[in-house]
Amino acid sequence: MRYLVAALPVLAAAATSVVAQVPSPGEDGKYTISSSGITAKFIPYGATLTNLFVKDKNGEDVDVVLGYDDIDYYPKDPGHPVYNSIPGRYVNRIGKGKYTIDNTTYATQINDGANTLHSGTNNWSYRVWNVSAATDDSITFTIRDASNSSQGMLGLVKGQVTYSVSKSTWKITMEATSPEAKTPLMLTHHTYFNLDAYKNPDTLKIWNHTLYLPYSKRYLVADDGALPTGKIATAEPNSINDFASRAGLFLGHARGDPKFAGNCGGGGACEGYNGYFLIDDAPKDAAVVQLASEFSGITADLRTDQSGVVVYSCNWMDGTADLKSTQGTKENRKVVRSSCIAIEAQDYVDGINHPEWGRVEKQITGPGQTYSWESSWTFGNL
Repeated sequence: MRYLVAALPVLAAAATSVVAQVPSPGEDGKYTISSSGITAKFIPYGATLTNLFVKDKNGEDVDVVLGYDDIDYYPKDPGHPVYNSIPGRYVNRIGKGKYTIDNTTYATQINDGANTLHSGTNNWSYRVWNVSAATDDSITFTIRDASNSSQGMLGLVKGQVTYSVSKSTWKITMEATSPEAKTPLMLTHHTYFNLDAYKNPDTLKIWNHTLYLPYSKRYLVADDGALPTGKIATAEPNSINDFASRAGLFLGHARGDPKFAGNCGGGGACEGYNGYFLIDDAPKDAAVVQLASEFSGITADLRTDQSGVVVYSCNWMDGTADLKSTQGTKENRKVVRSSCIAIEAQDYVDGINHPEWGRVEKQITGPGQTYSWESSWTFGNL
């Protein structure tokens, strides 16, 4: 025993000597990774992607995600739209702020009407993550989420995300463990796109983008507060929620339908989309989402191991938030209503409260288990 104790400082010193030093951020306060087709910038707050530059049809770099120039504003924005960050430990809604594990019911923070959204107002998108590794083309952030840091989320959770780029593909991989207790665990990357970078002089709206969900005929029916009712519906061709019947459908293809103005609830005030589309029978490595804009010529294809995607068409943007200096024109400097689209790969919304869907076990992680999530976006041109 004495020998072991004496050796510990030596071992510690040896271990310390081989630990790589994590690079510091650049002069702009951001960590930058790049490849031949992509430049991506990140900050530790929320493990947030602040800029994503890809090539348009003219070979010019275009910043296709929303965000702020001032990185200090991310934690200050009272609206907290979760720009390109990772909410957790359980994303999207928990119905009525309650869930049950092993016959015990837990109460979570009510912060979205009558429901919990993204685990409450201390979720992972509000936290400063640690940078644990960084290279020219990848960066890894880690988080330690103590028990009950978000109300009703019990047990320590350790999580990490690695962002990497190669050629024209941006890849995101996440893992998390809950070594102390069973807990709700479901993650996503909350990415907001405008493939025109708000530079289209004819429109600021997102309705001119096309969206193709080739394996997503089915969707979760939601109530007025965007909480799934339990019913799963199938979109008929050319109906409001149809993006599966054919490629090339505009996001605004159903704007002439009287129901479009209230399609995502909000007492009839939410136009467009804020719902979950199931991915059914997609071949391995198939593109399950194809987003494109004729103006910029940019295409964005999503591949994921998740069971569906949330599509949100930015109804609640009120025109007060500034665009980044990399976006917009002299006349267009604000993020207005319905001018962007968030696409979030994840498991079924509120699946923890709907055993009839068979998703409960996939949304609870406990000791000895590892939660994993993987997606990638590949960018090209029309």
